[in-house]
This record gives sequence, structure tokens and C-alpha cells, in this order.
Amino acid sequence: MRDLARLARQVRVEVKADNLSLVAAGVAFYGLLAIFPAIIATVAVYGLVADPDHISAQLASATEALPQEAADLIVSQLSAAAKIDRSGLTLGLVLSLGATLWAATGGVRALLNGLNVIYDVKENRGFVRRSALALGLTVGGLVTVAAALALVAAFPVALDRVGLEPVAAGLAEAARWLLLVILILLGLALLYRWGPARPTARRRWVTWGSAGALLVWILGSIAFSVYVANFGSYNKTYGTIAAVIVLMLWLYVSAFSVLLGAEIDAVRERDKSVTPTTPEVV
Repeated sequence: MRDLARLARQVRVEVKADNLSLVAAGVAFYGLLAIFPAIIATVAVYGLVADPDHISAQLASATEALPQEAADLIVSQLSAAAKIDRSGLTLGLVLSLGATLWAATGGVRALLNGLNVIYDVKENRGFVRRSALALGLTVGGLVTVAAALALVAAFPVALDRVGLEPVAAGLAEAARWLLLVILILLGLALLYRWGPARPTARRRWVTWGSAGALLVWILGSIAFSVYVANFGSYNKTYGTIAAVIVLMLWLYVSAFSVLLGAEIDAVRERDKSVTPTTPEVV
């Protein structure tokens, strides 16, 4: 317990010294820029393959958890996209994907800079290599987000249609959340290994930092959701842009959690008092 308290004090000092809150704000800003063209791209993809007359029925079960106004907005936008001329829709898809990659890559570059600061290393990778790394991490991140959304949103719908027995359905639900956790930890492991300019770093699939980042993100997201639902007055303060403000703050919480996990690993690596028998891998 004493070692844990000392680690927490060291991490708190390093978080302040490395300006993690400022770096997280930059990552959140670029993430917000990437979300809106990503939504447009999603609408465009759906419009390329969907029949406007059947969209409402196809999305009825997927939008049950949303407020009625939000569900109606999504259905109407997808229906309108499906009615657009195919050539125009394809052009919109290309432009939206390009804008998404540009904004998301900017967020990844800010994240890489933050990781270099956390590990006290200088960026010695060339422009081409660093750009390729940022693009690769961006594409990997977008794929991870898409897979996570599929597990969170699409899986329950598919499970309901299959109609499994209660025991089998419970096991499938448990497997879904376990797979989601593994997916997030794997993404954090790759980011912590290849993000900072540390060519001699060891590859560790699960670290104290990645586990801590996941825990802080879950608890932070839950606390923020409870605050917004019960104590926040975003609708009164910000009016129609309240949803954007809430989304921006949630992205900030997410970015800060990822950077905090890297800071925990960096402090542990620099801590000379860690005994050789202390496990580095959870």
C-alpha cells in the first residue's frame, strides 16, 4: 500500500510537469474534428447499400435506446442519404473519409508528442516514418472504434434475433465485454510500444499503465455521465450546442486516461526502487 501511495504521488507530479491536461485537450480537439466527417462517411456508406423505404424498419431495434428525437434524426438523415445520386454520394464518402483521416491523424500526432514528453525522449524518427506511423495508428484506431461500436451496439441486436437460451445468452454477453476489454488493452499496448520514440522498448501486451488507463476511463466516463444527467446544466448554458460540449469533454476524459496510463508505465520504469520480482506484466 505504501508503494502504491508513493507511485500515485510520483505520477501526480509527472502529470503536472508534463502538462498532460493540455496535451489531452489537443487530442480531444482533433478527435472532435474527426467525429463529424466520420458520421457523414457512415451515412454515405449506409446510403450506398440501403433502400430508403426500409431504413426505418432496419434501424428500429438499433435506435430503441436513443431519445425519440435523436432516433428520428438518424433515420431521416440516412433516408435522405440513400436518395442522393450515387456519384454524388461516392464523392461525399471520399471527401468525408479524407477529412476524417486528416483530423484523426492530427490527434494521433498530438498523442505521439505527449508520449515522447512522458517518456522524456526526443523525436528522432524521420518525417516519412513518423507520418506513416501516425497514419497506421489512426487507421488502426478507427478500426478498433468500429469494432468496439459493433460489440456495443450491433451485437445485442444480433443476439436478440438469434434467440439463444438464457444461459447461452448470458455467456455470450460476458464474452462480448471480455472481448471489448481485450481489444482496448491490445490497442493501448500497441500505442504505448510504438507511439514514443523508444526503439529498445520491450513489448508488453498488458501493463499496469494500460490496465490503469482502462479503469480510469471506465470510472471517469461513468462519473461524467452521472454528472451530466443529474448535476450539469449544459442545455441551459450552451443551448443547442450542449451535445457538442458534452462530447468534447468526454473525449478529453478519454485522451487524459490514455496519457495517464503511459505516465504510470513511465514512472514505474524510472523507479529504481521497484524490485526485480515485481511483475511488469499483469
